[in-house]
Amino acid sequence: MSDPIPGPGNGQTLLSPAQRDTAWNRLGAEQFDVIVIGGGVVGAGAALDAATRGLKVALVEARDFASGTSSRSSKMFHGGLRYLEQLEFGLVREALYERELSLTTLAPHLVKPLPFLFPLTKRIWERPYIAAGIFLYDQLGGAKSVPPQKHLLKAGALRLAPGLKRSSLIGAIRYYDTVVDDARHTMTVARTAAHYGAVVRTSTQVVALLREGDRVTGVRVRDSETGAVTEVCGHVVVNATGVWTDEIQALSKQRGRFRVRASKGVHIVVPRDRIVSEVAIILRTEKSVLFVIPWGTHWIIGTTDTDWNLDLAHPAATKADIDYILGHVNKVLATPLNHDDIDGVYAGLRPLLAGESEETSKLSREHAVAVPAPGLVAIAGGKYTTYRVMGEDAIDAASEFVPTRVAPSITEKVPLLGADGYFALINQTEHVGQHYGLHPYRVRHLLDRYGSLIGEVLDMAADRPELLEPITEAPVYLKVEAWYAAAAEGALHLEDILARRMRISIEYQHRGVDCAREVAEVIAPVLGWSAEDIDREVATYLARVEAEVLSQTQPDDESADALRAAAPESRAEILEPVPLD
Repeated sequence: MSDPIPGPGNGQTLLSPAQRDTAWNRLGAEQFDVIVIGGGVVGAGAALDAATRGLKVALVEARDFASGTSSRSSKMFHGGLRYLEQLEFGLVREALYERELSLTTLAPHLVKPLPFLFPLTKRIWERPYIAAGIFLYDQLGGAKSVPPQKHLLKAGALRLAPGLKRSSLIGAIRYYDTVVDDARHTMTVARTAAHYGAVVRTSTQVVALLREGDRVTGVRVRDSETGAVTEVCGHVVVNATGVWTDEIQALSKQRGRFRVRASKGVHIVVPRDRIVSEVAIILRTEKSVLFVIPWGTHWIIGTTDTDWNLDLAHPAATKADIDYILGHVNKVLATPLNHDDIDGVYAGLRPLLAGESEETSKLSREHAVAVPAPGLVAIAGGKYTTYRVMGEDAIDAASEFVPTRVAPSITEKVPLLGADGYFALINQTEHVGQHYGLHPYRVRHLLDRYGSLIGEVLDMAADRPELLEPITEAPVYLKVEAWYAAAAEGALHLEDILARRMRISIEYQHRGVDCAREVAEVIAPVLGWSAEDIDREVATYLARVEAEVLSQTQPDDESADALRAAAPESRAEILEPVPLD
C-alpha cells in the first residue's frame, strides 16, 4: 500500500500528470479491495469511506470529477423542506445532520450558511402551517450552527428583499440553509480519498466487468485520452455512476434490483444587481419549489423537474425550460428578468429510483444499495447532501466480499482537505494578504475555495509571479488557480477548468469564450501542450459553448439534444455508450 500519511507534494495528494501515469501503472499491476466506478460525489464519498477504513481502493471516472450530476445541482446542502410535506422525516433528519456536519467539521471552507426568505401569500392558515414545518425542520437538524426561524411582517420581509413585489407577499419567514460549490466539493472529496491512499484516476472508462464464474472480480478500463486498455482486479466493484447506473449494470449481464430514471433540472444564472435582496428566496410552484440563491456576484435561479431520456452526458436546457423559470420568478419580482439578463444556464440530471414497473414505482430521493451479482454493489438515488451516508452504506454492503475484517466507517470524523485550520486562517486574512501581496478580499475568496491549502496554491506562483495576476476576462479568478487545477486537482482539459474547477462557464456572459486561450496558455506547460494542442482545446471549448448556447434557443428536448450532442468531446477516446460484448 502507498504511504498512509502522505504529505503535500508527494504525488499522492497532488492529482498531477505524473500521478496520473503512476495511477495507470498501479491499476494494472495491483490487487484492490474495492474498485469504485464513478467520480461524482457518491463515488468519491465511497472511495474516501473505504480508504479511511484501511482498505485498498481504486476510483475510476470516465470523464472528470463531478462531470455529471455533481456539478449541476442547486448548490445547496439542505434537508429538503418540501420532503416534510411528503412525510419523509427520516430523509430530512439525515440530510440536516449531514448539513451540520459539513458546515462545522468536514468542509467549513466550502459549505456556507445562507438565510432564506419564505414569502407567505395566504392569510390565516399558511403562516402556522409553514412555521410548524420550518420548526420541525430546525428541530430535526438541531439548528445548532444556524439561527432558528424568524417571523416577519410584510414590511420586514421587504426590508430584507426590496426586489420583491409588494403584492407578492403578506409576510414571510426567514430560516437558514447552506450553499456549496458542488463541483469543488466533489473534487475535494476525491482528493481527500487520494490523500488517504486511494488510487484515483479520471478519464478512465470502465468498458467491461471481469468475472470468475458468476463472481465479479474486477473491471476492464480504457483511457479516455489515449484509448489504452488495462484490467483492474478487486474483491468487490461499487457501481456509483448515478444516471449511468443502468449502463454499468448492463455490462454485468444480470438483471438489476432497481432502475434509475433521469429527471432534468435546469438553473439560470443572473447578475447580482438584477434582484435586490439580502437573502435567498424560496418560492412554491405548482410542481415543486424554486430557489433564488446568491452565488458570488450572481444569483442562481432554479429548478425545473422534467423527464429526460436522451444524452446522459450533456443534458440540454431548452427555451421552454428557461421561460418556465423566468415566468415563475417574475411573478414575485418588482423588476422582471428577461433573456438578456441571463449570464449562464446549466442543466443537470437527478438519478431517481424507479421500480420494475411504473405502477409499483415511487420515484424517490431515498437512496438504495443492491447486490445485483456477487462482487458487484450498486448504489443510486439519494441527495447530494447525504453523499457521506451513501458512501458508508455502499462500503458496508461491499465489505462482505472483502476477505479481511473491515473496520466501521469513520468519515464523520475526517475533515476534507483544506478544512483543518480554515477558521484560524480566516482570522489571519490580513496577514496572509500582506505575505503574498494580495488584497484581503482576494484572500477570503481563495480561502473559501481552497481552505488551508491556500499556501500550497499560492506557493506555485513563487517562481512565476505573473500567475498572481487575475485572468483578464474573468478577474474573479487568479491565473495561479488555473495552474493549480492542472497541477494538483486532476484537470486535463480546458472544459474541466472553466466549467468545474472555476465556474467561469456560468458566471460570465461570454461563458469562458473570451478567456479560453489565456487559460489554455497558462496551463499548457503543466499538461505538456504544444501550440496545436492549445488550438485544439480552445476550438473544442468554443464549439461546446456555441452548441450549448444554441440548444438553449430550441423549443424542445429533442432539438436541443441534437445540437448539444453534435459538439466535439474534449476526451477524444470516450465511448458513449459503452458497447456490450
